Amino acid sequence: MPFRRTAALYAASVLALAGAAHAAQPVNPVKPLPTTALTLGTGGQMPAEEAAVAIEHVDLRIKVIPERKAIEGDATLTLRAKSALPRIVLDLDRNLPISSLSIDGQALSVSAWSNPEGRLTMTPPAPIAAGARTEVRIRYAGVPHVAEKAPWDGGFVWKTAPTGEPWIATAVQGDGCDLFWPCIDFPTGEPLLVDFYVTVPAPLSAPAGGVLVGVEEKDGWRTFHWRQKQPDTYAIALNIGPYVKLSDTYRSRFGDSFPIEYWHLKSDDPAKAKALFAEFAPTLDFFEAMIGPYPFRSEKLGVVETPHLGMEHQTMNAYGNEYAKDVYGYDWLFEHELSHEWFGNQVTNVDWDDMWIHEGLGSYMQPLYSQWLHGDMEYMARLNDQRTKTNNRFPIVAGRVMSEDDVYKDTAGPGIDIYYKGSNVMHTLRALIGDEAFFKAVRLLVYGRVDPKPGNFAPRYATTKDFIADVNTVTGRDYQWFFDAYFYQAKLPELVQVREGEDLALSWKTPSGKPFPMPLEVRVGDKVVSVPMADGTGRVQVGDAVPVIVDPASKVLRRQPYLEDYQAWKKAKDDAKKAEDAKKAKP
Repeated sequence: MPFRRTAALYAASVLALAGAAHAAQPVNPVKPLPTTALTLGTGGQMPAEEAAVAIEHVDLRIKVIPERKAIEGDATLTLRAKSALPRIVLDLDRNLPISSLSIDGQALSVSAWSNPEGRLTMTPPAPIAAGARTEVRIRYAGVPHVAEKAPWDGGFVWKTAPTGEPWIATAVQGDGCDLFWPCIDFPTGEPLLVDFYVTVPAPLSAPAGGVLVGVEEKDGWRTFHWRQKQPDTYAIALNIGPYVKLSDTYRSRFGDSFPIEYWHLKSDDPAKAKALFAEFAPTLDFFEAMIGPYPFRSEKLGVVETPHLGMEHQTMNAYGNEYAKDVYGYDWLFEHELSHEWFGNQVTNVDWDDMWIHEGLGSYMQPLYSQWLHGDMEYMARLNDQRTKTNNRFPIVAGRVMSEDDVYKDTAGPGIDIYYKGSNVMHTLRALIGDEAFFKAVRLLVYGRVDPKPGNFAPRYATTKDFIADVNTVTGRDYQWFFDAYFYQAKLPELVQVREGEDLALSWKTPSGKPFPMPLEVRVGDKVVSVPMADGTGRVQVGDAVPVIVDPASKVLRRQPYLEDYQAWKKAKDDAKKAEDAKKAKP
């Protein structure tokens, strides 16, 4: 949504860049500074000063001023130094000018800090010793970056509800937490505890993650105080609007209970809102049965209606699917975002290169839930739909430090493949090692143990290598060959089939040339023959039997030239339509 910064705010940003604490007001408006590439990026190589810091507590106070599309922020971060620290480094958009900055209560002089590109660097009065705690307070204000196409890019979304009130949200996974609060903009930058105070014009509401500690109203403003444990950096999110709350208590198969709630616009059809809310409990039961305990039961499961499609904002997931009907009988967006409470919020990727942990496992939960609800037909239909959208141009895992853009833009990285190819790889792995071993490995990844129960686990970080080790641990075998083929190379393994007399000769071919001993089944007439393929080759006597079907149950993800032909045809058709539309749009 287009916006304008006031000249005063721009002047403040310019002077802040020079180290000034206050700004004069110019007479003539000037163009705002662009948001830097550093701020719009997230992840990559972490600066040593940020790697040396753990954020133990954040006291974050945000006042949102809708008529100006502006915010006022007051953030106090309690940091623990993992090693001796001569400087403190945090990330914050330079276009949110800082009015004051102090360390342990002592104001810093303007020469002791700088923020030219969005990496705020502070020199404390004395170096911070290893193991010591220090408190940084930053007061700032300005017009925050606007997301043009949230949630695919990051920033604020300023909309108006159907009843005329402001309807506002943030979605910053793609571009980072530093778009509106000072943070460590890397997956491992999670604070241990956050007290989040959101001040909005009364009578608007501001639902957020965690537990609602209290609401205060004064002089036409309402302040919501939320307390949240160990959220992902992008899970600290603003949601503001004229909301109505539906609430209930979920009774878990683990014998306890916790709150569930849905904050929806007051203009919504009550029947549609209640129908979505009715999906919460059965979907939760699926995840608790299939994966394990809901990780944040000491807080809640919350969902809020947003003016963008959605995002996994830990314990207050964003939902903007407009109650769309789905042929599979449930709201795919609600289910997908809920999956991230396990794959993303409970277990978080160490690096963006491991993002398939969030998206691939999360996407696999959709066909798996279809199977849980309605059986194998819908399970296979969802998987096949995902398979037809896979690109296979870049490996799912590059094996190096990556930024968010490196991973999500399919012109430079795996893009959609971390979702759909990741899902089909999980299907193939499940078929290969069996349900018991597969779900044990997933629980090890998510909880760090195979026997999770409420209270015996905590949020954790994991890598692709951790999951490979988990699979090897529960199976007692080395499956590195499997992940080499599916994760670390772009193209899929190809099965070469040759008729030799009465036999069908089979051999696996991988782009890397590495071994791929993937066993196969072959239907020969009315019998199914198992082919070990231990050395990557196999042979089946077929004679004149009809039919002969390799992998009749579709257990193995492999190259299928007919799918590539379809994808090429569809791309050409789509490109032609775009060109024709562009031609018609020209005056």
